[in-house]
Amino acid sequence: MDGAEEFTEFAAAHAHRLRWTAFLLCGDWHTAQDLTQITLASVFLAWRRIGPDAVPAYAHRTLVNSYLAVKRKRSESELPVAVLRERPAPAHMTELRLVLLQALATLTPKARAVVVLRYWEDLSISQAAEVLGCSAGTVKSQSARALDKLRAHLGESLTELCSSD
Repeated sequence: MDGAEEFTEFAAAHAHRLRWTAFLLCGDWHTAQDLTQITLASVFLAWRRIGPDAVPAYAHRTLVNSYLAVKRKRSESELPVAVLRERPAPAHMTELRLVLLQALATLTPKARAVVVLRYWEDLSISQAAEVLGCSAGTVKSQSARALDKLRAHLGESLTELCSSD
């Protein structure tokens, strides 16, 4: 199998998960699609240099770096007004999802990346540190601060959401 076929198999197997991760990072499906395409293009260009075992880690790091680069360029005031879903969700799940996305949006880009990598991608502290290019201690401290901020934000929102049911 040549490199192009191997890349095509990788892209087919991982594009959906990369897109979801990108969405959790940025909160916008269109930007998530752009970030996924940027990531896959970078992986394709570096395919011959990347060992087969390192491709998923390279893709995650590229995705996070692309997200952080986009956040540095854009104003923090740009937030999507509504999130369009591909298929309808139950009403209570839609409200919960919006509350969770709003809570994620309160985090700094790096803190949001730490939370998504640790708790959505289920990476270990050392794996997340490797993807982010920082120390394990930085991941731990950013994680703790981000979770405290999310708990504070979600405590009020979730109480309101649960009492409306």
